[in-house]
Formats: sequence, C-alpha cells, structure tokens
Amino acid sequence: MKRVVVTGGAAGIGLAMARAFLEDGAKVAICDMDPEAVASFALEHPACIAQVADVTDEISMDRFLALVEAQWGGADVVCANAGTGGPAGQIENLDYEEWQKCIATNLFGAFLTCRWAAKVMRAQGSGVILLTSSTAGTHGYPLRSPYAAAKWGIVGLTKTLAMELGDAGVRVNAICPGSVTGDRMERVLANEAKARGTSTEVVRQSYVKGVSMKTWVSAEDVAASALFLASDGARKISGQILAVDGSTETLAT
Repeated sequence: MKRVVVTGGAAGIGLAMARAFLEDGAKVAICDMDPEAVASFALEHPACIAQVADVTDEISMDRFLALVEAQWGGADVVCANAGTGGPAGQIENLDYEEWQKCIATNLFGAFLTCRWAAKVMRAQGSGVILLTSSTAGTHGYPLRSPYAAAKWGIVGLTKTLAMELGDAGVRVNAICPGSVTGDRMERVLANEAKARGTSTEVVRQSYVKGVSMKTWVSAEDVAASALFLASDGARKISGQILAVDGSTETLAT
C-alpha cells in the first residue's frame, strides 16, 4: 500500500489528488492551513492523517512531517502541492509583502516539503516527488508576476531534484495545470478583473482564448495525471514538466 503525502490537501487540486490516491488503495496524509477544511477531510476520511500546517512555517511543517514519519516510517509519494494565486497587477503597483507571501507559499513551501521527502526517500532508496507548478511556470503571465516567478522556480527545483535524487531511485516531476475550475480560480478572476478594470466574465473568456482546446480543466484531470506519474507505468519518467492544460499557447491576452 502506497504512503502518500499531499500538502494543501484539503481543497482544490490537493483534495482531488488525495481522493484519487485513496480510491487507488493508498493511505494518505494531508496538511492544509484551513482548519475547517482539514476537519472536514478528517471527518470524511478518519483513517487518514490530517493536520493543520502552514507550508511556509518550518516548525509547523516539521511537526506535520514528523508525525507522518513516526506513523509510517517514510513515504512513497509526496505531492508538494500547496500554493496561492497571489496578488494581481502591474509590477510597479504590487505590494512587497504580498509578493513575498506568494513566493513563500508556492516556492518556499515546496522546499520544506521536498527537503523532508528527499531525506526519507534517499534513505529508503525509492519514492516519487510530484510538484505542482502551473502553465505560468512555462509562460510569461502578465499581471501575475509573483505567481509566475514562483512557478518557474518550481520547474527549476523539479529539474534539479531529479538530478540530485535519480541515483537514489527517486523520481521527481512537475505538473503544470492550466486554468482549473474551482473557488480559488474564481478569486483569481476577480482580482485580475479589478486589476484590468473590466468584468470577471471578460477575464474568464480570455483564459480560454490562448488554449488550443478552448477549455478549462478540472482538479480531477490534474489528479489523474498525478496518479499516473506515481504509478509503475511512469517508472522511467523523471525530471519532466507535464502540462495538463489543453495546450496553452499564451497567457498574454
């Protein structure tokens, strides 16, 4: 039975990942900074490890990961998924504190998660690390510079860790979701609409204009890709950046 850890696992893509792995027969541990979402997950899945943790806080993450290690002795799959959309606007109008928060949640949180995963997986000689980047990690993203910078950082971290851990039998890949339906994206749309001085619906339509398939994706689409990358069918896939986005041509609209 696979031991799977998902950060940001109580909502959105993380919750879809956790549910997909559970349906596949794995045992799952999640953390999230939303106490109500964590309590709801724990109620729905009482056999799982579910803990409130802030991925940007070293002490908080060490506490969560120590619990996982104490109960399981390690992990077979670690999904460094936690993230935030961050502020929207021209760079000269962005607040430095908001910039830092966006970078910290998306990138520093991945560092703390991967540092632990690398330690336990190197020791056991096997494992899969999956990082959630974004199509913003492969394209320029006007009005979303902190988010794009963090997600490009995730791509660099993925490539580097695949090199560092390959000889230990550990595979590392990144998933780049496109525009994912859900509550978080609704907040992103509202922020961008305000920054552009237009309506949410205009921004919503602009997101599919630059996509070859003219579609959004679901959290379940992303989770299915995670399930595949963690499977034996992907046993020779490492250091790759997999876009799940309907083929993004541009984010500049």
